[in-house]
Amino acid sequence: MSIIPAAQDDDQAARTKATKLEGRILLAVLIGLVCWGLSIFTWGVPGLYIPALALVPVMYVLLILISRG
Repeated sequence: MSIIPAAQDDDQAARTKATKLEGRILLAVLIGLVCWGLSIFTWGVPGLYIPALALVPVMYVLLILISRG
C-alpha cells in the first residue's frame, strides 16, 4: 500500500509518459537538424537544398492529413 492516492499516482504516470514523448520528439528533431548541418558542412550548398527538396512531398502529404482532420 502506498502513501500516494491512486488518482495522483495515475496523474504522475501520465505526466511522465507525456514528458518522455516530448523529449523523444525533440531529440528526433535535434538529430535531424544535426544531420542536415553535417550534410551542409560535407557537401556545401547541395547539402542544403537537396534534403529540403526531398521533404517537399512529405510536407505536402502532412498538410493534406492535417487539413482532413
